[in-house]
Amino acid sequence: MKKSMIDRRWIVAASAIALATTPATAQRQRPAAAAASGQAAAITPAERQQGQQANAGIVAEYGGAMTGRTATYVEGVGRKIATQSGLSSDPGAFDVTLLNSSVNNAFAIPGGYIYVTRQLLALMNDEAELAAVLGHEVGHVAARHSQSRQRVAQRNSILGALGQLAVGAVAGNSGFGQLLGRGVGTGAQLLTLGYSRSQETQSDDLGINYLRRAGYDTEAMASMLDALASQTALEQQLRGDARATPAWASTHPDPGARVERAARQAGQGTGTRNRDAFLAAIDGMMYGDDPAQGMIEGQSFLYPPGRVAFTAPQGYTMQNGAKAVSISGQGGQAQFASAAYDGNLERYVATALSGLGAQNAQPSIERTTIGGFPAAVTTVRGTSGQQQVDVTIVAYAPDAKRAYHFAIVTPAGRGAAAFDPMISSFRRMTAADTQAARPRYVRVVTVKAGETVDTLARRMAYTDVPLERFQVLNRLGQGDTVRAGDKVKIVTY
Repeated sequence: MKKSMIDRRWIVAASAIALATTPATAQRQRPAAAAASGQAAAITPAERQQGQQANAGIVAEYGGAMTGRTATYVEGVGRKIATQSGLSSDPGAFDVTLLNSSVNNAFAIPGGYIYVTRQLLALMNDEAELAAVLGHEVGHVAARHSQSRQRVAQRNSILGALGQLAVGAVAGNSGFGQLLGRGVGTGAQLLTLGYSRSQETQSDDLGINYLRRAGYDTEAMASMLDALASQTALEQQLRGDARATPAWASTHPDPGARVERAARQAGQGTGTRNRDAFLAAIDGMMYGDDPAQGMIEGQSFLYPPGRVAFTAPQGYTMQNGAKAVSISGQGGQAQFASAAYDGNLERYVATALSGLGAQNAQPSIERTTIGGFPAAVTTVRGTSGQQQVDVTIVAYAPDAKRAYHFAIVTPAGRGAAAFDPMISSFRRMTAADTQAARPRYVRVVTVKAGETVDTLARRMAYTDVPLERFQVLNRLGQGDTVRAGDKVKIVTY
């Protein structure tokens, strides 16, 4: 959660990029066929203008743009691979941004704008994999996939549905039901649907073609997709969620099938990987949550800028977004956020409620004290689709200038009871919280004689599943070993 909340009008601008009138089927196929032959239509002035309109808001949604040597390196690789698409032969026509986000994501939008998050960058193991990810995203733009979707606006994510949160039963099309679509979780992914299966595999193919033309190892697409599948499985393990999305139930290819297909399309990869240059570029990069945006540690959310924290109930999951933190579980869904505060908690609660679409509500607001803080609470009945829901706002004022609140949506009649432990856990950060809210960094180390996967994993700055984290970060399977002289990534404070 960022310190200040951003204006979401940029979503309208971004939507305009993808909501072009759908042409006839034969016409729809032309951009894709041209892209496959390396003759994609050049970036138009209109596309450039649309990208410019959306760019600033997208960057803000994903934690801002990073600068320095790592960002410069990513820009160079992105421009190199993008010029293979036919969109432009001028590297300067492409704006490549490294985003300060702990979400695994990459995307591109019409107009030559390409993005990748530092978290996804840390998962890669060489330059060819970075080129593969960015090439895949550029492929969506070159094939004009956004123009062929039926009124759907989406940043072009290689993760597709794997990165989305499921909207629960209490969410629908009403103002209350849109609670989870207002900047929580991974932002753009929560607001939109994904590309079709054929478009995803086509962009994989285009990315492989771009790798070949740029002199990279074409097998990098398959190895990167395999890394994403392993990371997704690890995140499911950490959430206690063993569910997987079968191929037939998603618009996106099954991860395993997608890896196998990419490997077949790659053929005998003989190009460069540039591992040493890549590892040198990411050494020292921040990993995981940025304390300035708040950090999720286990079941707690720690927010150093405001010196406050809370703990989600056991069995509930959290995702930290640019505008809010989402909390989801069997009992309902919630978000934690902050907004402008003029010293009047009743007015703050009413404003938070109206922000969910309850402009006509006349809430009864109760003043109270929670955890030693002045607080205000209200619950109103609303409609989400065909279902009645309770919407509860709980606001706290730690001082005269700042206020925070939970917005909680549950089935009608339940109120916020399932979230009572979380509501009462709101607190000033303790010494233990402060110790936990330290930034983590990627460090590239050379394996010494006698060191093993187990000893290296013990150096990871995590108490939960450090071995599995180390293995996924370095693409090591069960039983894989390391040798003296190898370079590996660890995460340290």
